[in-house]
Amino acid sequence: MAEQFDLVIRGARVVTGGAETPCVIGVTAGRTAAIRPLGAAAAAPRVIDLGDDTVLLPGLVDTHVHVCEPGHADWEGFATATRAAAAGGITTLVDMPLDSVPVTVSAAALEAKRRAAAGRCHVDVGFWGGVIPGNLAGLGPLRDAGVLGFKCFLADSGSADFPPLGGRELAAALGVARGLGAPLLVHAENAEAAAVVGQAAGPRYAGYLASRPRGLENLAIAQVIEAARATGGHAHVVHLSSSDAVPMLATARRDGVRVTAESCPHYLTLAAEEIADGDTAAKCSPPVREAANRELLWDALRRGVVGMVVSDHSPCLPAMKAPDFGAAWGGISSLQLGLPLMWTQARRRGFTLSDVVTWMAERPADLAGLRRKGRIAVGYDADFTVFAPDEDFTVDPARLHHRHPVTPYAGRRLRGVVRCTLLRGEPVDPARPRGQLLTRAS
Repeated sequence: MAEQFDLVIRGARVVTGGAETPCVIGVTAGRTAAIRPLGAAAAAPRVIDLGDDTVLLPGLVDTHVHVCEPGHADWEGFATATRAAAAGGITTLVDMPLDSVPVTVSAAALEAKRRAAAGRCHVDVGFWGGVIPGNLAGLGPLRDAGVLGFKCFLADSGSADFPPLGGRELAAALGVARGLGAPLLVHAENAEAAAVVGQAAGPRYAGYLASRPRGLENLAIAQVIEAARATGGHAHVVHLSSSDAVPMLATARRDGVRVTAESCPHYLTLAAEEIADGDTAAKCSPPVREAANRELLWDALRRGVVGMVVSDHSPCLPAMKAPDFGAAWGGISSLQLGLPLMWTQARRRGFTLSDVVTWMAERPADLAGLRRKGRIAVGYDADFTVFAPDEDFTVDPARLHHRHPVTPYAGRRLRGVVRCTLLRGEPVDPARPRGQLLTRAS
């Protein structure tokens, strides 16, 4: 007798257990119930037979997304952000604690976020809590209320209601986070050095790049490493752009310091030499650096010093991207494009889809403590991406689902098309949001 499931997926190329494997996936009650060899008998009311031109990936997990709602839903909202995520093969995202009103620095603010998101999400959504001067006593209640961890800045965040931490405050926050069993995500640029360098002005990208040199990151990352060493807390460096910091991170990890790092598709795709003056769609902080720096970041991924890749989707109104690098908003909207961006670049450098899954699904889920996400494995949520890795497309801003079609990738030819995204075994339907709001127990 064939085993009975709610859904059966058969595919010659399924990324599971760190490799592409021909197999049959059985899904029951929204979770993967069995993984069998491709010829195994399995029955279900619904059967999906994948063509040889597609690969079944676990749904991606993006742990660095600025949704901006409530307060700035005209920048980005939960409905539009999660539609874009699903279109890009992402089935779980984690929202950053700033760029919304209120910022998520208290349990009451988290509840406001959850109310804004309820019933509007097309993928599952978790939340980071924020750490600012003076709110350490509120981190325990935030963790109890369900945040997956915490985020802080060491330099100006661009938001007056989310000020940066000083060195002693960073160490104290890491100590509290350690006691709560949570990571502390750190925007690592040094405020004192930034004040000396000064702000950029005008349309020249070279001027903006000079205003955010690698040294700002390097100094701050050294500070993060030593705070993690002293406290034993888990510090996670977000959106690493400076390759100079990679040897420091590698040494710290060899020493047993609990420090991890992520980078983003824009740092691994774009290069400063290619950004035209006035092209503020490519402005982010830290900035996109030179092509040689980009290749060293790819080497850090190869060696595992940088362990994961997430979007840092940081949207805004189109008017906020005026062609002045001093005045323009510093953020790149790329939520829907992360997978094809990374696959286009990764395949050129000899990486596999299994590598991409490690960077964009498994390790982000591990960082956020999401024990049923990021893998095709028995007992995990049946979140899947059907991906055509050999199909090309040209980025058309009109086909992007995030709130405003502002992108530095317009007109770029990319490899890899998301054919379908399944959340707990059901195709994502733009007319029927089914995403759940996740907590630390999810």
